[in-house]
Amino acid sequence: MTKLFGTDGVRGKANTFPMTAEMALKLGAAAGKYFRTDGLNKHRVVIGKDTRLSGYMIENALTAGLTSTGMNVLLLGPVPTPAVGFLTRSMRADLGIMISASHNPHHDNGIKFFGPDGYKLSDEAEAEIEAIVAAEIIPAQPENIGRAKRIEDGRGRYVEYAKTTVDRDVRIAGLKVVIDCANGAAYKAAPDVLWELGADVIPIGVGPDGFNINRDCGSTNTDTAAAAVVAHGADVGICLDGDADRVMILDENGQVADGDQIMAMMAARWAEQGRLLSHTLVATVMSNLGLERFLNDRGVVLHRTGVGDRYVVEAMRSGGYNLGGEQSGHIVMTDYATTGDGLIAGLQFLAEMARTNKPASQLIRSFEPVPQLLKNVRYEGADPLLTTSVQDSIKAAEAALVGSGRLLIRKSGTEPLVRVMAECEDPDLLVQVVDSVVAEVAAAV
Repeated sequence: MTKLFGTDGVRGKANTFPMTAEMALKLGAAAGKYFRTDGLNKHRVVIGKDTRLSGYMIENALTAGLTSTGMNVLLLGPVPTPAVGFLTRSMRADLGIMISASHNPHHDNGIKFFGPDGYKLSDEAEAEIEAIVAAEIIPAQPENIGRAKRIEDGRGRYVEYAKTTVDRDVRIAGLKVVIDCANGAAYKAAPDVLWELGADVIPIGVGPDGFNINRDCGSTNTDTAAAAVVAHGADVGICLDGDADRVMILDENGQVADGDQIMAMMAARWAEQGRLLSHTLVATVMSNLGLERFLNDRGVVLHRTGVGDRYVVEAMRSGGYNLGGEQSGHIVMTDYATTGDGLIAGLQFLAEMARTNKPASQLIRSFEPVPQLLKNVRYEGADPLLTTSVQDSIKAAEAALVGSGRLLIRKSGTEPLVRVMAECEDPDLLVQVVDSVVAEVAAAV
């Protein structure tokens, strides 16, 4: 059987392998068998989803598979991914599942699994579930079939928790905030949190129709929010992605701060306060060299991991660190959440604005990035990185960058893409080396 799990659960185009109702049912049954080891009917799983049309299909199929092996299912409806992590722990569930393809377009979907501690499952646990899928799954006896129940206040529980992450003496009342929810999972929760904390809220991307998630909005397309910030004279913009585990921050001029800039601000502040455990920030190999230099100047260590927020979290847990994230906007604060939480990261930025009484434009640019260029090449079939011509071009590019930059080539864990990224102080050399590798990869496809 083709490998199911990637770097962030199971993902693909809806109604095609592996994101079919049949496979969702099998995954539900396999997860049920994996977690219900004692045969008792006390085990429960919480399921959240974003706003994609296919979420209904996958939710029902997962529920059927889980209940068929004796698991009791608690359905949360549309909630952010971090809410599933929080509620898995809060509701004492054995398993949490989020149905989402994050920042991808509506025709994609995915299934993310969380353990009873609210953290994403390990590679080893996912491999065991995948092995169960491939084997015969014996259903529960009729009297042991699980039950399903819709939880009406799941979003409200998360809203109340998110508000507690802002100290009561921090006043964000009066701040005019554009919140772009990407027509996704946080379309109700995020504006509610901001309004209840006293902000003057301008919500956009809050009219999901099953098809418009991430379309011309959200953290991957900030132009709409930037225009709204300027048009309304807002103090700041917060742009979430489809499942609200990523964030981009916009200043009052509509300028964007990516995850590296947000982490730089937070790491510097937490280090100053003595809150940054082991004086270390965890980020991936994609984070800008400028971030590393900024941190080093302040005595903060940058611990790099492979790409994927799960690997950031694994490194944070194993090393005892409490702040990490990705350039793409996953900001992981284990003091508050078990996974990236775009809304809570946005709240921390607002709190810093309130504490310093500084405009967003003075907080979003902690360091000057080293010029960075990323290009993607879509492929089908064989891995183009295994061809001799591509390997030779990579060696030549690395040699050209020695002493002046770095090159990173990797395959996406969520899409059939080869990502070619380089950093270099010389912008002309930067373009030259990236384009040379991209051309060879494209020729090999």
